[in-house]
Amino acid sequence: MKLGVYNAILHDRSLPEALEVIAGLGLTGIEINTGGFLPAVHVPTFDDILVSDTARDDFLGVFEGTGVSIAGLNCNGNPLHPNKTIGDKHAEDVRRSVRLAHRLGQNRVVTMSGLPGADASAVHPTWVVNAWNSRDLDIIEYQWSVAVPFWKEIDALGRELDVKVALELHPQNVAFNPANLRELVERTGATHVGVELDASHLFWQQMDPVAVVRDLGPLVFHAAAKDVRINPAAAIYGVLDNRFRRLDPSEDRTNLGGDEWVNEWPKESAWDFVALGKGHDTAFWTEFLRALHEVDPDMICNIEHEDVELGRVEGLEVAAKVLRDAAAAAGV
Repeated sequence: MKLGVYNAILHDRSLPEALEVIAGLGLTGIEINTGGFLPAVHVPTFDDILVSDTARDDFLGVFEGTGVSIAGLNCNGNPLHPNKTIGDKHAEDVRRSVRLAHRLGQNRVVTMSGLPGADASAVHPTWVVNAWNSRDLDIIEYQWSVAVPFWKEIDALGRELDVKVALELHPQNVAFNPANLRELVERTGATHVGVELDASHLFWQQMDPVAVVRDLGPLVFHAAAKDVRINPAAAIYGVLDNRFRRLDPSEDRTNLGGDEWVNEWPKESAWDFVALGKGHDTAFWTEFLRALHEVDPDMICNIEHEDVELGRVEGLEVAAKVLRDAAAAAGV
């Protein structure tokens, strides 16, 4: 297996500096953001690489001698967003990322399945959390009518270029658990669309990531190592805790496309994204890596750091130690 880091947490420094940090962690891969919710900070020559062998070779030359190589591309966003300013851009980012992966000799692109609105007149996405009402099933069926043509197109592009597209099972998407991921694959007949198994998004939903890996088997194309800690407040607010605060334009905030922004996390939250080991111990991560290895001995698993209690490099150091120890224990 190849263990690495998703580079978003290192966007505050240059690509060579990011590679130095990752090598110092004893890891060998970097998953590079190439669009979607975040810009392609570490691929400033993106457009040139798509058409120029010289630009491609110059970019790949940055990795030579570092001990770190590219371990997938990432363009998480909402390619099905009903606001075309957002949806069309994120959809094109997926296409461009598949083409870039092919140019760079990569065969994995991570993204999200996306979420349309409730009907053709919608301007905002609608996530049906619990389809107890017949109307909700009508909404979901409309959303499939939007999702299926797009993912058929992406699957065909991936098949043409030998690139597999790995979808995060993330809430607020049409595919956020094994059942609806399988439905997407069945409705599209996909061969090159599967799963990026991010354990944190399954913990959040009270699922067992190891069981999900074994349930999905060969549909798992790629993996992310991020932990979740369930806090005492979950007893009161549950895992659908929605006490977020809108950030003022004068505050530091992250744009998600158009006029959409990341909100402030709830105080005394029901759960938090944390570094590996702060939610689940090394024994869990050992079984997680072992299950991934059973699916694909060449599986890539990259740390994603979103623990606000730890600094950028500090959090990676904590997570990397747990992941290295787990890999050693699992023998992978």
